[in-house]
Amino acid sequence: MFRRKSGYEQVDGGTIDLGNGEAPITFRHNKRARRMILRPDPKTGGAIVTLPPGTDYETAREFVEDRAGWLMTRLATTPELVDFTSGAVVPYLGFDHESRHMPDMRGHGPVVCEDGLLLVSGKVEHLARRLRDWMKKQAREEITRQAGIMAGALHKTHGRITIRDTRSRWGSCSSTGGLNFSWRLIMAPDWVLDYVVAHEVAHLVEHNHSKHFWKQVALISDDVDRACKWLKQNGTRLHQYG
Repeated sequence: MFRRKSGYEQVDGGTIDLGNGEAPITFRHNKRARRMILRPDPKTGGAIVTLPPGTDYETAREFVEDRAGWLMTRLATTPELVDFTSGAVVPYLGFDHESRHMPDMRGHGPVVCEDGLLLVSGKVEHLARRLRDWMKKQAREEITRQAGIMAGALHKTHGRITIRDTRSRWGSCSSTGGLNFSWRLIMAPDWVLDYVVAHEVAHLVEHNHSKHFWKQVALISDDVDRACKWLKQNGTRLHQYG
């Protein structure tokens, strides 16, 4: 059964035997993909396989089966999901904060961040949605602010900024100058968020990864190597929240 999500077409790929049980597989069609990509899906305990155009499902299943051992290891080491509930500890701008339900908090907005706490008002059943929406709002505001400053520094103007919950990339730049980012960047340290914004803004000058492109990134970001290393080591962890 096909369904649309974030511009991708997905289909249920059945299950695969990992030795310790059956794991669900989801095939995700991506017109821009150049090769098959397998990644664990902590939400289902299975995997998502990105398929480039023209890939048949039999070939895709063989691809997963050949990597069953790797998948089982990755699933075993993938951090457990942390729901947005009262008492949960979640990162915000690189620092751990405890979310706390404050049903009687009035006049301060749905969420207040103070002293290492994320105070969430309203009914407890709405806490996850309110906290998620607030984080997306903070991500949009910070990313929009930084993109404007950085684009100006390169004498460029960016297009529309879109905030999504992407997993395959932290940001992207369209051929028309539109910028797309994952809202989960707001959970990373500010210098990591700044680097990702700088990376995509630099594509307004060079839509490639040439030496000239990286020179543009270096002009507007001081933490390229450190941020890349942080994302490689910690990026997956940001997807375990919410």
